[in-house]
Amino acid sequence: MWEGAAGESGPPGDLPSATLTLNVNGTAHTLTLDHRTTLLDALRHHLDLTGAKKGCDHGQCGACTVLVDGRRANSCLLLAVAHDGARVTTVEGLAGERLHPLQEAFLERDAFQCGYCTPGQLCSAAGVLAEAAAGHPSHVTPHDAPVNAPARLTPEEIRERMSGNLCRCGAYPRITEAVQDVAP
Repeated sequence: MWEGAAGESGPPGDLPSATLTLNVNGTAHTLTLDHRTTLLDALRHHLDLTGAKKGCDHGQCGACTVLVDGRRANSCLLLAVAHDGARVTTVEGLAGERLHPLQEAFLERDAFQCGYCTPGQLCSAAGVLAEAAAGHPSHVTPHDAPVNAPARLTPEEIRERMSGNLCRCGAYPRITEAVQDVAP
């Protein structure tokens, strides 16, 4: 599969391609991509946003996690062509003029070691905070919890909701503490 590189306009020859617009970190980007290009490859190879990492390339490690229309997603499993017009937030887009509170908490809690999984962990944590605030239950949410009320993010809730993001260094206790620091 043609993955392309930053600055290349589109696939070579007669590979099936499509022109689409991705709204990434608040900026619209129009790209012509091979139909088989994943969202992760579009971000990394065509937009030069290398924060999201290619880990397992099977949606099992979470290193490629980004927010698509506000929801967590493994970008290695998504075809870019199917997300024309989508709003994508990468780790590069979490911070404004200052670091995102999660980024500050990760630094304060030393919630990373090698840092390879950290961009995916941060995007996933941002998604967890939004999902909990919207009242989305998890597998460990008590059955008698109020429906559609913000979910209380206990360490157990955070571990369950972040379970799709693996850390080979085992920084899980610090990651849980950092997310809990930011949780309301």
